[in-house]
Amino acid sequence: MIEELYDEFHKDVYHFSLYFTNNKEEAEDITQETFIKVMKNLYQLKDMSKRKTWILSIARNTAVDLKRKQKLLNFFPQILLRNQQHSFQEESNDKRLMNKENWSNIQEVLLHLKPHYRTIVILRALKELSVKETAEILGCSEAKVSVDFHRAVNKLRKELHVQEGWDYLEESK
Repeated sequence: MIEELYDEFHKDVYHFSLYFTNNKEEAEDITQETFIKVMKNLYQLKDMSKRKTWILSIARNTAVDLKRKQKLLNFFPQILLRNQQHSFQEESNDKRLMNKENWSNIQEVLLHLKPHYRTIVILRALKELSVKETAEILGCSEAKVSVDFHRAVNKLRKELHVQEGWDYLEESK
């Protein structure tokens, strides 16, 4: 079944992803991740006549999630560095790396967040879980996770700006 869906819709997903990102590698990643999600959630497809819209909605959500992750990673432009000693996220496609000193600054700021906010930042940003997965873990709604994640990131932005005097964070709002 998954092979048939892939054969029928992979070009649609890839083209959507390519238009969305304007980046071939990201479009390939989104296409791959989309069909992994399709395979995991195939049981949810009740109406086969809506399979194209169902798959493209997964592709859209996957693409939006990728951009959100990139935006969060760009939130720390001086902190996230390539080719340093410690891995930021082992499972990350980019294998983004950080240096020890800056990671300790982030950890310190994270410790000042409410435990609920800290948990959401860790699950969403560091562990790269979806809103749905995070909501299931926390036993709350997806809307609450989204709102609280946004609030937590704003608190992080303010705290890092105050601690480090990073004016460029104001520009990224």
